[in-house]
Amino acid sequence: MGRHYDLAIVGGGIVGLGHAVAALRRGLTVAVVDRASSVEGSSVRGFGHLCITGQEGEARAYAELGRELWLTLAVEAGFWLGEAGTVVVAQAPDELAVLEEFRDTRGGHDVRMLTPADVRERVPVADGVAVGGAFFPADLQVDPREAAPAIARWLDAHGVDFFWHTTVTGVETGRVHTSRGRVSADAVVVAVDHEVDRLFPGIAEAHGIQRTGLDMLLVEADFDRPLTAPVLTGRSLTRASGFARVPGVDALRERLAAERPDLAAFDIDQVFAQRPDGSVLLGAARRSGDDVPPFQAETAFELLLDGARALFGLGRVRVLERWQGVHATAADDFLVSSPAPSVRVVSVTSGIGMTTGLGLADRVVDELFATAPGVLTAAAAARTR
Repeated sequence: MGRHYDLAIVGGGIVGLGHAVAALRRGLTVAVVDRASSVEGSSVRGFGHLCITGQEGEARAYAELGRELWLTLAVEAGFWLGEAGTVVVAQAPDELAVLEEFRDTRGGHDVRMLTPADVRERVPVADGVAVGGAFFPADLQVDPREAAPAIARWLDAHGVDFFWHTTVTGVETGRVHTSRGRVSADAVVVAVDHEVDRLFPGIAEAHGIQRTGLDMLLVEADFDRPLTAPVLTGRSLTRASGFARVPGVDALRERLAAERPDLAAFDIDQVFAQRPDGSVLLGAARRSGDDVPPFQAETAFELLLDGARALFGLGRVRVLERWQGVHATAADDFLVSSPAPSVRVVSVTSGIGMTTGLGLADRVVDELFATAPGVLTAAAAARTR
């Protein structure tokens, strides 16, 4: 650890890796420090669904920048990326109305409305389930278990130094104190998702950061045909920032809660994404608080499975894995704080780290190293021609 770096990053998840990518692009020297042995947090425990279309404002800007970075990194780092968009299945008239209102707010250019037959043609929902839907062509998909680790390997191969199995005990301007010694750097970024309170409890308290646990499943089922794109349902419309100002979304939220209090009790969203090997990611039930208990209610998993059977008309569904992911939650979507000169604490506090993290990181590095020019890679240049 005797080397001096331009940038030291605490945290090896997608947001931390995004800062490393942005710094490497600018020709900077980079170190990444993480107490784990590899990428193992929320970056590998989610859907891998990059929902660009559903974002608004600051989140939309980061998502659009992140989209270009994902497309470039998939080529350079060699991981699978799907450009099949997203299908939203409306199962009731008010869900369809919200989608139509959302399309109108976007001028219709990135939202395509679907008839029931269109929905059935794109994804294998059961007959009679959909009253319509929408297609978001700009959205992307990666395999969450493959993408972030592949980016870490690519960064390592291109000169970024990784210090795994290394606990950070303190951060100050120019220094990161660790269980293995001191890392010296001109600038430091702390990107530890929900664990901001471990190093900067005052910042976590001031921003109201909590932890949200997601209970998820990996299943094998006899779909009529593969899911060509991630599938969202009406419950997803009540979460994404892009729908927050849509006139009918509040009434939809109230109707869903009143109609299915059992789903509301577990804060269940119904999202489906198929991995390249054919297994399907299914979730999620959510719990939020200062801490998330590790104990998972089987009732929540049963509700998720029942939802899958009803939507797709499935018989047998074989559960391959169950797990819990944890991410930061706060009133604002993003945290960027400067507790000391040339030190930034950065977190995506809305559960959209895979969608927005790369774009957010690029902007933070821009601000920290304003005089360092960006480096356009061959893959990125090819896409712009």
